[in-house]
Amino acid sequence: MERKIDTEHWITVNKHSSVCIAAEGKLLYVDPFELPADAAPADVIFLTHSHFDHFSPQDIGKICKPDTLFVLPASMAREAAQTTAGHRVAAVAPGERGEAAGIPFEAVPAYNPNKPFHPRENNWVGYLLQVNGLRVYIAGDTDATQEAAAVRCDIAMLPIGGKYTMDGPEAAALTDRIRPRVVIPIHYGSVAGSPQDFDRFAAKVDPSVTVRRVI
Repeated sequence: MERKIDTEHWITVNKHSSVCIAAEGKLLYVDPFELPADAAPADVIFLTHSHFDHFSPQDIGKICKPDTLFVLPASMAREAAQTTAGHRVAAVAPGERGEAAGIPFEAVPAYNPNKPFHPRENNWVGYLLQVNGLRVYIAGDTDATQEAAAVRCDIAMLPIGGKYTMDGPEAAALTDRIRPRVVIPIHYGSVAGSPQDFDRFAAKVDPSVTVRRVI
């Protein structure tokens, strides 16, 4: 029998798309945003792209320590240079694989095919992390692209707020296609979308997939 995935004690979503993962004795943040002042320091900070609600120098400053490692799209490295000064930086392109503080990762393309907000040519990304014996996909700001549909993961964290990304029905269709064991919706209820998006999304996901509200 396949073991149940417990995300309660090691995956948190502070707000919007601000994800924190406790894994392999490390603390990983993805797109830290509106963090509390006493947020625990980061071993690795993954950034998906340069929009204010994903790249927040003020919030990064709350969790940086001298040995914090940054992983970010090469296309935003210059923009982030002041924030990351003095730190190790792994600048990645879509499709690249690497390792950060012992955590294997893959940079997955994140873009809008038919919207102006996240052009494919910007080379922004989401991340597929191998942590705690599981594959965790944090999609970033993307629509349901062919690259997203090719991801194989145990846990998927997908935007559902619409306008800037896929909406709830589109994210539900993507969930049914990639078949994670657990899906955690993000990017709704504050900067984009509404709190009610969760229920609309959950109602459309195949019942064999566990939907978790983490925000």
